[in-house]
Amino acid sequence: MEIIENLILGFSVALTPTTLSLAIAGCVLGTIIGALPGLGPSNGVAILIPLAFTLELDATQALVLMTSVYYGAMYGGRISSILLNIPGDEPAMMTTLDGYPMAKKGRAADALVLSGVSSFVGAFLATIGLMLLAPILARVAFYFGPAEYFALYLLAFCTLGGIGAENQAKSAIAVCLGLGISMIGVDNSTGMTRFTGGNLHLYDGVDFLVAIVGLFAVTEIFVFIESRGRDSAIGVKLGKISIPFKDIFDTRWTMLRATVVGFFAGVLPGAGASLGSFLAYMSEKSLEKNKDKFGTGDVRGIAAPEAGNNAAAGGALVPMLTLGVPGSGTTAVLLALLMTLNITPGPLLFNERPEVVWGLIATLLIANFVLLILNVPLVRLFTKILQVPASILLPGVAMISFVGIYSLSGSHFDLLLMTGFGVLGFILRKLKIPAVPVILGILLGGHMEVSLRRAMVLSDGNWTYLFDSYISIGLWIAAFIGFVAPIFLRSYLKKPDFPGQEYDR
Repeated sequence: MEIIENLILGFSVALTPTTLSLAIAGCVLGTIIGALPGLGPSNGVAILIPLAFTLELDATQALVLMTSVYYGAMYGGRISSILLNIPGDEPAMMTTLDGYPMAKKGRAADALVLSGVSSFVGAFLATIGLMLLAPILARVAFYFGPAEYFALYLLAFCTLGGIGAENQAKSAIAVCLGLGISMIGVDNSTGMTRFTGGNLHLYDGVDFLVAIVGLFAVTEIFVFIESRGRDSAIGVKLGKISIPFKDIFDTRWTMLRATVVGFFAGVLPGAGASLGSFLAYMSEKSLEKNKDKFGTGDVRGIAAPEAGNNAAAGGALVPMLTLGVPGSGTTAVLLALLMTLNITPGPLLFNERPEVVWGLIATLLIANFVLLILNVPLVRLFTKILQVPASILLPGVAMISFVGIYSLSGSHFDLLLMTGFGVLGFILRKLKIPAVPVILGILLGGHMEVSLRRAMVLSDGNWTYLFDSYISIGLWIAAFIGFVAPIFLRSYLKKPDFPGQEYDR
């Protein structure tokens, strides 16, 4: 009954003309961003965040717009994977294994429609899972004290690399870099300046958005420049769009299994959609006796990763909304947006700002149907996006980034700092050090420090207080396992080879 009442509240927010229009616009923009190779949901959301402030949107509207972009980009990532053999984003990488071979067989349209339906099944069911699981987890979070939150933040950092990371050490380096950046500014407890170098502009610390837009959007600009702005071209012929009912029916259980796997992978802090896609594909492959079928254009090899990564995208919203800990890189960007709007995600959010949470959930339920329409009957329109030359895309990304950031602060120093983060992101990209842990360190570093200080004050400096409850002990154990396990499991859970694929993210 309570859920029904909350959904009524949510739909009263979602069905307002402004909110509905923003959701549709976000779906369209997200699908376009997702279809472009290399951008992905994290970059797309980061690039468009300044737009939310330029339009002077309130918290609910801004979150609806950005989350719709997030979902849209997850849907759109499969388009370039199938037609170009180049993943639109990392989670869509597994789709290339069977998507492109199926397209080469003359069934590109069937592959696009099947992947679109699979994305819908995964995302829609994950949104329902978010609706059911989030309130329960929010109530559990009321038992969290400073020691538990410190352990929770540690869990997020330790699991951020995960099985999909190439190197746990590089993820750890990125986290430490982010934590170091989060310490810049005036210490709230002592009033002493830290790592400012005497620069007055740094006394308030480093702005989340400046770092995010720099590390994602500006870095992509440098990557485009390095690649000499080479144009895209569709590698296969797209025939008449029709619905392959037989393929959809044959993969119905595949979609459901992948949705369950992907959703719980997304709920794990730091795991994200990449792990959801990978586990969904590999678990489905393990059920097939003749494993040689996968990688040759098998419909299950398309349905499983698409349902898995979109379910993980919905699952990643659960820890963000209930605990204030992002479940993926994109939700880390969304978390920064909420914090900038003076909204603190966590268990109190459901009681203090129910219109934000349930308005978002109701909007996502509607957005999934919008995305199904965009990505099935209208998918041909978005395939044209792949032919947009980088020479046109590059100035647009640069304009949105610089104008957006300057409109927020009016400070030229922020523009220089954003460019500096862009250079840093480019260097990290060349060293194959992930940027997401840096962002997470900047976002959560201050909160982690405050939780540690509060725990020490409550315990009169007794560090064993950090292990004083079953919840904190469980989180410490989970953090240790989350960091160590991938080191041993990576050799057993190897990603399949991608022959002939030149894709560097």
